[in-house]
Amino acid sequence: MARSAGTLDLTPIFAALADRTRLRLLNLMNGREVCVCYFVEILKQSQPKISRHLAYLRRAGLVSARREGKWMHYKIERPSDAGALAILDAALASFRSDREMQSDLLRLGKACCQPRHLVTLRGAPLPSPLAAETA
Repeated sequence: MARSAGTLDLTPIFAALADRTRLRLLNLMNGREVCVCYFVEILKQSQPKISRHLAYLRRAGLVSARREGKWMHYKIERPSDAGALAILDAALASFRSDREMQSDLLRLGKACCQPRHLVTLRGAPLPSPLAAETA
């Protein structure tokens, strides 16, 4: 089916949301900016694999990144298109009832409290809550 002019192609968003690791990353970023080293520690996956998933989310327009020294920080970018935003919000809301997603958040909380005890997090900046967006 052809799209009409001016409509957003939602295919990249659905494709980005079609992978469990990418969903887990979005869950960890929900409401905060997170250094990639925390994703590696919490998801127990290699840094290159995590970076590939983050790049996929960036290409779909769901995530943005910024560098601070040697650290890369990632956060969710809320789409301006109402349909895309509704899809993202529905996905994020669904994580509240998912045990693995909640377990990931607990591990993030513990890692943030004890970064010196985890070799991969030594010297890493703590995840920071994002300021509330105003319309």
